[in-house]
Amino acid sequence: MTVRELLSEGIIRLKSPSPNALVDSPGLDAALLLAEVLGTDRPGLIIAGPNLVDETIRRRYADLLDRRLSGVCTAYILGRREFRGLEFGVNHQVLVPRPDTEILVEAVLDWVKKQANRDGPPLKVLDLCTGSGAVAIALKHEGPELSVTASDISAGALEIAAANAARLLGSDDTVTFIQSDLFENIADVPFDLIIANPPYIASGLIDGLAPEVRREPRLALDGGEDGLDLIRRIIHEAPGQLRKGGAIFLEADSRQIDSIRQILEKEGFGDIEVRKDLAGLQRVISGSI
Repeated sequence: MTVRELLSEGIIRLKSPSPNALVDSPGLDAALLLAEVLGTDRPGLIIAGPNLVDETIRRRYADLLDRRLSGVCTAYILGRREFRGLEFGVNHQVLVPRPDTEILVEAVLDWVKKQANRDGPPLKVLDLCTGSGAVAIALKHEGPELSVTASDISAGALEIAAANAARLLGSDDTVTFIQSDLFENIADVPFDLIIANPPYIASGLIDGLAPEVRREPRLALDGGEDGLDLIRRIIHEAPGQLRKGGAIFLEADSRQIDSIRQILEKEGFGDIEVRKDLAGLQRVISGSI
């Protein structure tokens, strides 16, 4: 059997219905898993297409396909996920970075560009609920002049984030990581910018999520009865953490954006803007104080 034929078999397997997994990109997942077994990448699969594979390779590939069909997402199987062109290490301690969250990074970078002519020290950024550190590290990578602090309540998540920073930025002290329940242990205020991709799924909806998502840490998913518990806390406490003219950027479910707008207005935020995600849904909301 050739690499090309083995890949075709893998795609067929992942297209088969499974009670434990929702594989919405069988071609991509099958290719990534086979590339992992062969020690190559997706372009390398094309080059290796006519090559014959031995039984050991076939068994290792079958094992990875079995794990995928059991409901383990491809990122957890591989131990990594690409975000903003960077490869982040992930495990069951952190949410898997998603393409829609790149919209949050883009919105923040656009805001930062508007501050380019300001005088004073580097802009201070606080990334709450940092998880794998994807947002904070991507911002520091693309805006090295920024002073970035990232926090999470989970010590395990911060371990992953610090390791990602050390590997991707060359040092784990280019971003300051703090274990904190939101602002509880944050001392170096005020900040120019507060960012968060917090848990925002309503508690009652979590059991109905795709099996892969239910395997991600519940702490990073559960936003309380209506999904807005942490968002309310963040917005309520943020004015005391921001300098005058500072801004807050939040990722949320499109169905929550109108409610979040009202909360922002109630807490004194203005200049409220909304950005849409790759599917055209409202995803990121921001305001200034």
